[in-house]
Amino acid sequence: MFVYLLCIAEILSMAGTMYFPALLPSFQREWGISNTEAGWINGIFFAGYAVSSPILVGLTDRVDPRRIYLPAALLGTVSMILFGVLATGTWSAAIIRLLAGISLAGTYMPGLKALSDQVTGPRQSRHIVFYTASYGFGMALSVFWTGLLDHAIGWQAGAGIVALGPLAAMLMFAFVVPKQEPAVQRTYLRFSLSDVASILRNKRLMGYILGYSAHCWELFGFRSWLVAFLSFSLALHPDFHFPLNPQNMAMVVLLAGALASIMGNEGAMRGKRLRTVSLYMLGSGLLGCVIGFLANLHPFIVMTLAFIYGITVMLDSGALTAGIVAESDEKKRGLTLAVYSFLGFFMAFLAPLCFGFVLDAVGGIWGWGMAFAILGIGCMLGPLSFRILR
Repeated sequence: MFVYLLCIAEILSMAGTMYFPALLPSFQREWGISNTEAGWINGIFFAGYAVSSPILVGLTDRVDPRRIYLPAALLGTVSMILFGVLATGTWSAAIIRLLAGISLAGTYMPGLKALSDQVTGPRQSRHIVFYTASYGFGMALSVFWTGLLDHAIGWQAGAGIVALGPLAAMLMFAFVVPKQEPAVQRTYLRFSLSDVASILRNKRLMGYILGYSAHCWELFGFRSWLVAFLSFSLALHPDFHFPLNPQNMAMVVLLAGALASIMGNEGAMRGKRLRTVSLYMLGSGLLGCVIGFLANLHPFIVMTLAFIYGITVMLDSGALTAGIVAESDEKKRGLTLAVYSFLGFFMAFLAPLCFGFVLDAVGGIWGWGMAFAILGIGCMLGPLSFRILR
């Protein structure tokens, strides 16, 4: 029950994660921003995560994760309220989304650290994957509620409703997670460069870390532009009326990805983990190289391809995270996850920005095709890192 309640808290904490990407076409029309500017706003969210995660996640080795998670969830609530009240264009939206990214850094991996500290043994891997899959469920529901609230009451008022999600997560985490003694007993907080160096020298850990970076490059580039891509494809068929709007279509894709993360780890547990993950990443990367060029096909075909891509892009997610938790030293697990998160989400920051730049530079179907192709190629570098660091 502890694991499932922690997963629910994670889903609630992510209520506003997809608020901007889910309404990206609307914001571009209302604010008159380019694809590159939209890429900045999408990417800055992950930059906030990348910059703050080494501190917030690394501290979980030395302080109770509750002391990180609870203030971070409250920051998520504040950021959504500020977005609804103050966001009027590129710079205001970017600054507020930066705060939202910091909030995610203080909830996602510290929540995972709390779980891994409380749940040990052979079932740990499966429970970790349930938790990482809740990230996908959280994103899917974020897209759904964003589209629903925007249609019903407008995006400004909707942001205030979404702000209740992280607040509920904060209260649930405080109730469910017991107080914990830190793994490293110190009366002061510092980060040892030798500890970081030991992680960077560990080829096994670095294989997972670089693989996760390639995964995040593809995954978050895809998720940041998914609704916009589906909207673009539908606009090419003005006489066709699809039963779902782009937000609901994206929700279905993201839900499928969350389930795929669980199934992908099951496959990795039954075979050689890194070899299985390599096959996942190669398949996903190849699909990424072609999907954008097919945007003008029938909407049902495009939706099917997006659905399949949403599955392949997530098959490796839980397997990578469960793998690095299993390989890490318990006393350095928080710091290991901090390095893992920093490099992964640094790539997540760059991917939406590069995607938008390519769209502006090339335009049209070729622009979408080339933008998706750079995501796919980046993903296929993951298996190469496994090979080099074997």
